[in-house]
Amino acid sequence: MTPTQPPSFPPPEPPHGTGAASGHGHGHSHSHGPAAPVSQHLRRVIAAILIPFAAAVLIGLAVLWPGGAPAHERTGVGFDRQTQQATVTKVVEVSCQSVNASGGVPTGDTSTAEGSSAQQQADGTCKKATIRVDTGDDKGRTFEEIVQPDQSRQLSEGQEVVVAYEPSAPEDLQYSVTDVNRRFPLALLAGIFALAVVAVGRLRGVMALVALTISFLVLNFFILPAILQGSNPLVVAVVGASAIMLVALYLCHGLSARTSVAVLGTLVSLLLIGILGSVFIGWAALTGNTDDNTGLIHGLYPEIDMSGLLLAGVIIGSLGVLDDVTVTQTSAVWELHEANPSMGRGGLYRAGLRIGRDHIASVVNTLVLAYAGAALPLMLLFSIAQSGVGTVANSELVAQEIVRTLIGSIGLVASVPVTTALAALVVSADRPAARTPGQSREQARPQVPDARSAPGRGGRGRRRKR
Repeated sequence: MTPTQPPSFPPPEPPHGTGAASGHGHGHSHSHGPAAPVSQHLRRVIAAILIPFAAAVLIGLAVLWPGGAPAHERTGVGFDRQTQQATVTKVVEVSCQSVNASGGVPTGDTSTAEGSSAQQQADGTCKKATIRVDTGDDKGRTFEEIVQPDQSRQLSEGQEVVVAYEPSAPEDLQYSVTDVNRRFPLALLAGIFALAVVAVGRLRGVMALVALTISFLVLNFFILPAILQGSNPLVVAVVGASAIMLVALYLCHGLSARTSVAVLGTLVSLLLIGILGSVFIGWAALTGNTDDNTGLIHGLYPEIDMSGLLLAGVIIGSLGVLDDVTVTQTSAVWELHEANPSMGRGGLYRAGLRIGRDHIASVVNTLVLAYAGAALPLMLLFSIAQSGVGTVANSELVAQEIVRTLIGSIGLVASVPVTTALAALVVSADRPAARTPGQSREQARPQVPDARSAPGRGGRGRRRKR
C-alpha cells in the first residue's frame, strides 16, 4: 500500500494544515489532543462573533468597575461586626451556681446559655476561659468568658478563636468569642486539593488553578463591589460571568476552534438562563430577601435590587457546570470526527447527542442534589412542622431554590444540543482545509477504507488511521 501513503501523509505542511497526520496534529494542537484542522474562513466567522463579544465584555468591565470600597457604619449584627484573632490561654472549671449567683462573666453564646435549664445552672460545672487578643489595637489584652456545659462550642487551652469587638459596650463586655479559627485546616485542605489537581492534570491542572484564582479575583474585586456600589446585579453578573468564562475556557483548553465552539455554546445557554430567570423570578414574585443575611444587606444597601441579586446568583452558579458540559460535548464531536472523518454533520450531531444524553442525566441530578444538600436544614424544619408538599414548595425560601434549580437545569439541558450542533457544523466544514496545493477534495480526505483494514495489516495501517 505504499502508493496510497502520499495522499494520507503529504509532505511538510503549513502550520495550520495538520489534519491528516496524527503526529502533526499533536505537535500544533492547543487544545485537548488531536484536532481537526480549522479553515481560514471558519476562523474568520468565529472571530467575527467572539471578538466583538470579548470587546463588549472589556467595555463592560471598564464602565462598571467599582471606584472604591463603599463605607458604612457597622451595625454590630451578624457578619457586620469587627472581629479579631485570639487564643485561649487558660481554662478552669467553676461551679455554674456560683458564677450565676455572682453575675458571672457573659458567655459567647447567650442564646444557648439562656436556654439552659435551671437545674443545669444550679448543679452543672461550667468553664471559665481566659482569652488573649492577638490582633488589632488591643493586641495582648485578655478577657474572661464563661462556657456553659450544654453550650455547643466548648473551649480548650491553646485553641485559636475569633472574637467580636463592640466598642460601645462596657469595657469588660467589649470582646466575646464568636467562632473557632479554622484558617489552618482550610489552608491545608486547599493545598492538598491543589497538589492533587497538579499531580493528575499536570500543566492542564496548573492552568485550571490559575483560572480558578482569576475567577475568585473577578468575583471579589469586580462583581461584589460593583453590586454594592449600586450597579444592576444582572448586568454585573453577565459581564463578570462572561469574563470568567472567556479566561477560564481559553486558559485551560487553549486558543482553538474547539474551545471557541464551547464558548459559543456556553454563551447561548447563559443567555437562555438569563431570559428564563428574568421571566420566572418576576412571575413568581421572588424578592430575594428571605433570611437574616439578605435582610441585613437590604438594610445596609436598600438601593440593591434583591431579586436581581437572586438572578445574578443563578447565572454565576450555572456557569461552572455549563463549562463542563459544553467542553465535553465539543470534545466528543471532535473525537468522533477524528475516529470517522467521513461522518457528516448530521451523523456527528446524532452521535454527539447520544453522548450528551448520558451527561445530562448525571449533571442535572448532581445540580438538584447540590441545592437540596444546601437546603437540608430548611427541609428538616418543614418536615418537623409536618407541612404539606404544596405548602413547602409555595414558601419563598423553597420556591427560590426550586426556580434556581429548574432554570439552571434547563440551561444545562439546552447546552447539549446547542453545543453539539455548533461543533458538528464547524468540524464537518473544516475538512477542505486539510488540502495542500495540488490536492483535490477527495485526495485530502483521509483514506477510511485503509484505516478500517488496519487491524489486519499490522502497525503500519494503525499509524495511518491516526
